[in-house]
Amino acid sequence: MPDNISAPPVGELLRLRERPVLVTGASGGIGAGIAVRLAEAGATVIAHANSHPERLQPVLDACRRHGVAAHGVHGDLSDTAIVEDVLDEIDRTAGTLRGVVNNAGLQPLAPLTSMDVAEFDRVFEVNVRAVFLVTQAMSKRAIAGGVPLSIVNIASIEGEVPAPAHSHYAASKAAVIMHTRAAALELGPSGIRVNVVCPGLIDRPGLEQDWPDGVERWHRAAPLGRLGTPEDVADACLFLLSDAARWITAASLRVDGGVTANQPF
Repeated sequence: MPDNISAPPVGELLRLRERPVLVTGASGGIGAGIAVRLAEAGATVIAHANSHPERLQPVLDACRRHGVAAHGVHGDLSDTAIVEDVLDEIDRTAGTLRGVVNNAGLQPLAPLTSMDVAEFDRVFEVNVRAVFLVTQAMSKRAIAGGVPLSIVNIASIEGEVPAPAHSHYAASKAAVIMHTRAAALELGPSGIRVNVVCPGLIDRPGLEQDWPDGVERWHRAAPLGRLGTPEDVADACLFLLSDAARWITAASLRVDGGVTANQPF
């Protein structure tokens, strides 16, 4: 990589003009917010869902309202063959990927002493194995084609601060954080940047009704005094995918309203 890379104009720093970007787990919540925000920045969005691909339609429609191309793909990305099939489909329909947001994940509740081993394994399959497989497959393709690539993984502040009944989830997100650093170390010489975003508690419909005491504790603990939104996470991903982050790799960016300066759980 050349050492004399010039900085783009400020007005272009966060533009992803027609760059194909894959967002996994994009059928709702954080993933949908990321997909639509990237479309607003000009990206060609490839939105992924594991199952129920029809749930991607509202996300694709919202992306296209920003005047960009948007495509849907689906499949279990913890399966090596499916990953290759999905990437082949993207190559045919959208072109060579320039960015990936590994957002798909599971977050079940289970006490450690009664956790089912199959449930533990499935959390690691989706939260860690799929991240590895997509990163590996995309990196091979980017290196072979000489194409710059930015990968953003979605972990959680629970990768550093665990919550009760989340030992499998917290461990999986800690693994994603370390995998990000290791991948950045190995892939940087090939022009591939790998970073991780660690969200805190992100609002969703019904959250306050489902967990009123937890939401109240969060409001007390967070210096910025509110829950996060999908757009808060999306903007962090946009930054890390963009040329504004061109010399940033192996970074772990907390998006948590400052709550980890306190003790939220």
